[in-house]
Amino acid sequence: MDTLPLAVSGDDAGPLTPAELRELYTLMVAVRHLDTSAIAWQRQGIIPGYAPELGQEAAQVGSGYAVDTTRDFVFPTYREMGVARTMGVDMVGYMSTHKATWHGGLYNPLDSRLAPIQAVVAGSVLHAVGWAHGQTLARPADGKLGVALTYFGDGASSQGDVHEAMNFAAVMKAPVVFFVQNNGWAISVPTERQVAGGSVAARAAGYGMPALQIDGDDVVAVVEATRRAFAHARAGNGPVLIEAMTYRRGPHSTSDDPGRYRSLDEERDGAGEDPLERLRKRLLADGIADEAFFAEALAAAKAEEEQIRTGIQALGSRPGTEMFDLVFQETTPALQAQAANWREESEHV
Repeated sequence: MDTLPLAVSGDDAGPLTPAELRELYTLMVAVRHLDTSAIAWQRQGIIPGYAPELGQEAAQVGSGYAVDTTRDFVFPTYREMGVARTMGVDMVGYMSTHKATWHGGLYNPLDSRLAPIQAVVAGSVLHAVGWAHGQTLARPADGKLGVALTYFGDGASSQGDVHEAMNFAAVMKAPVVFFVQNNGWAISVPTERQVAGGSVAARAAGYGMPALQIDGDDVVAVVEATRRAFAHARAGNGPVLIEAMTYRRGPHSTSDDPGRYRSLDEERDGAGEDPLERLRKRLLADGIADEAFFAEALAAAKAEEEQIRTGIQALGSRPGTEMFDLVFQETTPALQAQAANWREESEHV
């Protein structure tokens, strides 16, 4: 569903090559294996909590694949592990948040172009618009704006912060792509019971911005739509909303029991075809990959998961003095004295 026309450059509109399709499959396998492993890590006590994304791999890998990490910036929620992996973020640093080692992750946001993990529902949307507005004020010399890509779910779309962010972005023509992963559930409440108007994409017209409602389980469709949206925003035409229709196949988090609000039959009926299997069939049908390629991709994913798990287990506690180094831009004399005392005491422990 297109509500308004999008500007599309020739570079962004080109079809994906066979090499890119194989890369997308490799990324999706890595994300799927790491995601299911993270649930096992929580059960084993390696991490205290995790927000699974089973079934949303195409939406996350496809959108993250469109990011230009030399100029764009991504603002995630707590469920964008697939986006982080696609962008090449250090995954031990990323998973440190789920181990409760450090809030927001130990990776470098400026280098990776991925903002700290945001646990506040819809909070990252406001941050994205602020950064994007800064791009319009700075005006890069080549005229091509950096684009903010911000994620939220169908549940978060009911937050007032989303209204404020979209309205401001549209008025100021901020280069933002609002990426909604409509996975069917706002924790335990289905979309139809908490999204008025039938879809999140339908709301975009009220802000005068174009919207795309896409098949979020088709990674090729996701890449193409996100590239179109980026081209539109980068050219100074303002924000775009993408609603990727997908399905959360597992729990909202490792502390959630989806059996309380939906049956296994409802889950099977709503989930549709597995996005990973869907791409696999396409690669086979087009003669782009064979069984040896798929086996190699899975073996690489398993080896990567083992390295990440080892790295996570090696993470120690962070020094308490980091609160003074990283939280406050300018510390007061009282805080400076407290930090000095803390450091002195720590040296004698």
